[in-house]
Amino acid sequence: MNSSLRNAMADKNLSARQLAIRVGVTTKTVERWIADEELIPHARNRVDASGVLGVDEAVLWPKAVGAVMKTGPDREIISAYPYRSACPSSVWRQLISESTRDIILAGYTNYFFWIEQPAFHATLRAKGEAGCRVRFLLGDPDGRVTQQREGIEDVAFKVSTRIRISLDELAKLPDLPGLEVRFSSEEDATNHVGLSVFRFDDQALVTPHLARLVGHDSPMLHLRKLQDGGLFDRFAEHVEELWERGRSTMPDSK
Repeated sequence: MNSSLRNAMADKNLSARQLAIRVGVTTKTVERWIADEELIPHARNRVDASGVLGVDEAVLWPKAVGAVMKTGPDREIISAYPYRSACPSSVWRQLISESTRDIILAGYTNYFFWIEQPAFHATLRAKGEAGCRVRFLLGDPDGRVTQQREGIEDVAFKVSTRIRISLDELAKLPDLPGLEVRFSSEEDATNHVGLSVFRFDDQALVTPHLARLVGHDSPMLHLRKLQDGGLFDRFAEHVEELWERGRSTMPDSK
């Protein structure tokens, strides 16, 4: 099943018939697209469907797009969004649901997952119990860089408050297998607050934070690992370095 297409349609509250009318195909055609992820629509239909759904063609039918062109280092870029908030929630949901080995959420606050992803506690519990490693790398809510960032952003919904939302929610998952939570170190905090990396097995969403903008107003790249030492690996290595130097959120832990 093409779960990316199905999720994108659900986000727009569109039935197969409604999408078919807007694209100019039969309802059975759309039903076949949903039922078989190997079935690739004609290029014009892919463009029209992605336009209606507001989701990049490469997300809905990655094999079609990957087979067409890119051969250079940029072939690991699936999609680029001018704002993180422009990335459909179905993309986040699919990446989380399909991860089986390693999820690391290394935004500075990560609070939006609890707001934007339905039943996120249950999802994390299912992942951990199935053997997936789940890591949260957060900024220190009492740290100097956090205070500096609050002054830069100058918004009522403070950085420290957003971090504490994540800590409060994570506290509701005691003893979950595979769940680890750390603060980035003081020396790494500046690097952490300026770049969010969310890794899901061999895919990642990366947001460089612009000037005074909060995360959802900054641009984002969707990456897939296709080679050693490529864009995906560079960002994955960055996160692992921050993680190794981080410290547990438990004050009495070593």
